[in-house]
Amino acid sequence: MLTKEENELLTRIGPGTPAGELLRRYWHPVGFVSELSDEQPTKFVRILSEDLVLFRDKSGNVGLIADHCVHRGASLLYGRPEERGIACAYHGWLYDTSGNCLETPAEPADSKFYLTVRIKAYPVQKFIGMYWAYLGPQPAPVIPRIDVWVRRDGRRKLSLRPPLDCNWLQGMENSIDPAHLQILHQNTSGNGRVPVSTTRGFTDDVTRFEFDEFPFGFIKRRFYADGLVDEHPLIFPNILRQGTGTHIRVPVDDTHTLVYYVLFVASEDGAIVEDEGDPPVEFIAPYKTPADGHHPFARFRMDRVDAQDYMVWETQGPIANREVERLATSDRGVVLYREMLKREIERVQRGLDPVAIERDPDHEMIDTHLSESIAEMRLRSQERQPGELARV
Repeated sequence: MLTKEENELLTRIGPGTPAGELLRRYWHPVGFVSELSDEQPTKFVRILSEDLVLFRDKSGNVGLIADHCVHRGASLLYGRPEERGIACAYHGWLYDTSGNCLETPAEPADSKFYLTVRIKAYPVQKFIGMYWAYLGPQPAPVIPRIDVWVRRDGRRKLSLRPPLDCNWLQGMENSIDPAHLQILHQNTSGNGRVPVSTTRGFTDDVTRFEFDEFPFGFIKRRFYADGLVDEHPLIFPNILRQGTGTHIRVPVDDTHTLVYYVLFVASEDGAIVEDEGDPPVEFIAPYKTPADGHHPFARFRMDRVDAQDYMVWETQGPIANREVERLATSDRGVVLYREMLKREIERVQRGLDPVAIERDPDHEMIDTHLSESIAEMRLRSQERQPGELARV
């Protein structure tokens, strides 16, 4: 269990909060490249409790700036893209992607007032078909070269899961929880098997769990009675590599989260893909009815793995009350992850880089043992039901 103060420390992610300052040291996806076009050059973005606008100007530059114009507060979502930036639709104040004000049209022709005006702006990078933003202090680190994201012997598919109506930490703690698979997902990942007891599910398939810290986070392992072992790296602070994909949990605010998914589809013969282009994008339909409902006034579908996960995450409440929880031995990974969060928050408070920060743009690819997962997926591909993963 956590005290109320500890729970607040780990869950609150707005500007100036300890966890918020930690998360601002990392790059986060804020949209797909396909979401900005000549016809739709702006997109509203809420991330880490900040309201922002992603935009592309007529020169092709992409920026992320505060939603409200610093003049009179009109939304820049309705701004007009120009060659040098975006102009507020209200009075034409023009901002570039760095947040500099370039024009204040209604001021006298010789006025230099615009030189005193700036708007909050954050750097943006295009990477694997998505726009990524960095909301922390300069100098910014590089986006890490995780194998799922940069390997060239295959192609990627992107998706955005439905909005998650709860705190980001609930999804991440699930990522380091090895015990729920054989019970929560017994009817969706059992490949048609029927457990003797729905209480135990397939728990008896597993002999033990292990958790190991590595330079970029944790690796969770399950050891099965048949001799097989599966492992899932948790890349600190908010990424789970599961199967051949990565789930990226992006905090919108304290009680809402977006889940971006990057799936790597390996070439059958290991051939190199010379020009992948921007991967295809899928927007996943809501898992609950009504789509904007909250427990207990919404009903979740329970016929797929990710929908079941959403059910248990959201029904814990907008922010789980960890003061009353009763942790057991299988929750050791949850405890280790919380301890890492506290440790890395303290590092940031001391002015140091937290774990999993890369500053060398030419650093070696981060190996999450993806090759082993590809081999396992191929081995089990004929055993799985379409669209379902055997071990998640």
